[in-house]
Amino acid sequence: MKYKMLPAIFLIAAAAIFASAEKITFSADSMSGVSGKNSDRTMLTGNANIKADEMEISADTIELYGSDFRFMKASGNIKGTNSQSKLDFTCSSMTYDRISKIAVLRNAVHLIDKENNVTADAELIEYNQKTEVAVMQINVYLVQDKNTCTAAHAVYNKKQQLLDMSGNPQVVQNQDVFRAQEISLNLKTDEITLDGHVRGSVTTKDSSKSGNTESAAKKDDGKAESKDSEGTKDSSSKEAQAGKADDKNKKETDKADGKKDEEASKDDKKENNVKEDPKKDEYVKEKGKEEKDAKQ
Repeated sequence: MKYKMLPAIFLIAAAAIFASAEKITFSADSMSGVSGKNSDRTMLTGNANIKADEMEISADTIELYGSDFRFMKASGNIKGTNSQSKLDFTCSSMTYDRISKIAVLRNAVHLIDKENNVTADAELIEYNQKTEVAVMQINVYLVQDKNTCTAAHAVYNKKQQLLDMSGNPQVVQNQDVFRAQEISLNLKTDEITLDGHVRGSVTTKDSSKSGNTESAAKKDDGKAESKDSEGTKDSSSKEAQAGKADDKNKKETDKADGKKDEEASKDDKKENNVKEDPKKDEYVKEKGKEEKDAKQ
């Protein structure tokens, strides 16, 4: 039996297909498909949206095929959510097996583990919903809290929070860098295991403290130098003021001494005048006496 439905404008909504006692709901701008004894195939085109089991997907096109619509294939601007695993993802191509619960995401895959605050990017991610394990390949880039991980291949165990990497792997934890042929990282404890051509660099707490101590010492030295310079300025200012005071006192002293010298000079003149006056008196008396004797 063949069927073809092409509503140009109307949205197919609230449609349902019952398969293996599970309900599939879907909607799209258009739908076409084939139903037979051994295989069923349905193509949803334009704003396609489908919800099957715990998986909900929106894309440009979604195809359901296989016995009882076991398989799902989507392409173009894919956005998906797995409600059981609490994962969100985007990509440009994907397939999903409703029986094995395995989703294969391809091309610019971005995966978000909301439960554990983990984000991952890769060109291909295969996620097994039953085991909660994601296998990532090509340009793997995973971030969780202070851990930034890169590799060509990685296996992420969501339940155990373990990450195994290979293919030139690298882990950056804050300022520490680790490289090896293989790296295992416990995302809960940050415990890291390196194997093969191990190399890296770490920053110790003592060195950072030492750096802080040196900085503090430099600041203290700067403050001390500033205080010393201020003290020097103060002492220089005080010395200058003291010098001015000395000069002023010296001038006043010199002025006072000058006055004393003038007064002493005046006193000397008075004394000299006093000494000269008696001689004049004696001279006058003698001369008068001589004149008197001459007359006699």
